[in-house]
Amino acid sequence: MNGEELTEQETALYDRQIRVWGADAQRRLSKSHILVYGMKGTIAEFCKNIVLAGVGSLTLVDDRDVSEEALSANFLIPPDESVCRGKTLAELCCDSLREFNPMVRVSVEKGDLASLGAEFFDKFDVVVISCCSLATKKLINEKCRKLSKRVSFYTVDCRDCCGEIFVDLQKYNYAKKKTDGTTECELQYPSFQEAISVPWKSLPSKVSKLYFAMRVIERFEEAEGRKPREICIDDLPAVLKLKKELCEEQSLNESHIPDTLLERLVAGAKEFPPVCAIIGGMLGQVNSSSVYLLVFF
Repeated sequence: MNGEELTEQETALYDRQIRVWGADAQRRLSKSHILVYGMKGTIAEFCKNIVLAGVGSLTLVDDRDVSEEALSANFLIPPDESVCRGKTLAELCCDSLREFNPMVRVSVEKGDLASLGAEFFDKFDVVVISCCSLATKKLINEKCRKLSKRVSFYTVDCRDCCGEIFVDLQKYNYAKKKTDGTTECELQYPSFQEAISVPWKSLPSKVSKLYFAMRVIERFEEAEGRKPREICIDDLPAVLKLKKELCEEQSLNESHIPDTLLERLVAGAKEFPPVCAIIGGMLGQVNSSSVYLLVFF
């Protein structure tokens, strides 16, 4: 899909979606280059959706070996152990995604995403990361923001039956249709650092309790030097202690972060496949007015 016009084969393959959003939108999609890091169940669902939709190219980064947890949530990993032997998660998912739509270029990049220079991210239009530390989220977002072109940045996290998506489209321009014509609009998105730095007491009352709970978990993992989701029920007393400290620091009533919710997130740090399907589907079509999107079942 390198030309300006869709080929006859592409038009036939994507006929149903072209009828929904038009040929122009399909052409723009075909020119989009997406980078994803962290092949969790939610990311697997997202990748499947955009590959079937006909994205221009998709690059996967995840050097980890297959684990029991990965097998439980990521349907792109073959169940045959002999196939998995010697391959990283990204390589296995790449093989499966190519079978979904041979017309989409799916490739693998090896290495630590945080150690790559800003010029690496310049090749992409969208960067989506999952299962990253707080420091890594901040770092990658800042690298995307330093580029001369706009690179959209997303983080996604799914724990048990809960999930959240952060969106940074930087300076986003769009047209809004009205009865008397079309109005050009602009949205200025905050960075990840700016978004999580807003004092809790200044946030609207409708902000979900899940938002605060996820920030507590994030801060706990950072303070303890843990990897994302490297947490268990034995950590609950320390997590509750940190919650109390943060609520006092932020002048927030502790009732905004129920102990039962934190217990659920600590005990169920793994992904729940049905929720992965929902979050992954939502990730592919996040509304431009969103900054943080939270889902709680």
